[in-house]
Amino acid sequence: MTYDTDGAENGGEPESTDSLKAFGEVVKAFRKRAGLTQEQFAPLVRYSLPTVASVEQGRRFPPGPFVERSEDVLDAFGAIKGAAKHLARKPGLAKWFRQWAEFERRAITLYTYECRVVPGLLQTEKYSKALHSEHLPPLSDEQIESQQDARTERQQLLQERPNTTFGFILEEHLFRRGLGGSEATEELLAHLVKLVQRRNITIQIMPLAQGEHAGLHGSLHLLETPDNRWLGYVEGQESGLIFTDLKVVSTLKLRYARMTSQALTAKDSLSLMQRMMRGET
Repeated sequence: MTYDTDGAENGGEPESTDSLKAFGEVVKAFRKRAGLTQEQFAPLVRYSLPTVASVEQGRRFPPGPFVERSEDVLDAFGAIKGAAKHLARKPGLAKWFRQWAEFERRAITLYTYECRVVPGLLQTEKYSKALHSEHLPPLSDEQIESQQDARTERQQLLQERPNTTFGFILEEHLFRRGLGGSEATEELLAHLVKLVQRRNITIQIMPLAQGEHAGLHGSLHLLETPDNRWLGYVEGQESGLIFTDLKVVSTLKLRYARMTSQALTAKDSLSLMQRMMRGET
């Protein structure tokens, strides 16, 4: 079976929901109770005025720190934190990706091959901002901030699931491109070098010298569920497909397995990343 998760309309900015609107009304009520305007409230929670306005209007999923700071600043008797528990939207994630993101949260194994950009789970802030700044149609500062928040939250998977096996195969050209400039690339490489020190995270580099390999069909994602089922996911520019059909998933697994033997070993990949950090060819 294939799930077509197409449906993005505005650069990955999720739609409003009743729970978001209700949360916004709670924040607005306590802000007015405190005698604060949005202009006065924004610096107290250390978010921009547009962000505060969007949260109150139910157009923006509130970042975690926003909830905590609003609760403290407005002395809301736990009401804001309570309302936040019932929010029903994945912040900053494109519509077509949200179902896969839910599967990710419960996965016991997660494999990713990427040839376009460094996967969101591995991105640094500078790299992510550089990526979003090139988005077409252009994103507003508020939309970029929302997507940054989403990536930060999603990356908690790497921290919170030490028993989940994470495997990544990344094309060497993703680093050679220098997205965001040399400083952003060096920061990204340093981040990856640190991540692979964890025993449950493996990163392999597919070298430029490897002219032909099993990933030429494009990027792919695989995961194993807690009941040991395997799912596959592939993504286009404005859509994504989740595969449950055993034959299709088996083919994706076969391609990923072949790539693990065609890419550099984890040890050699680490060495290459360290050399690229030092500016060596």
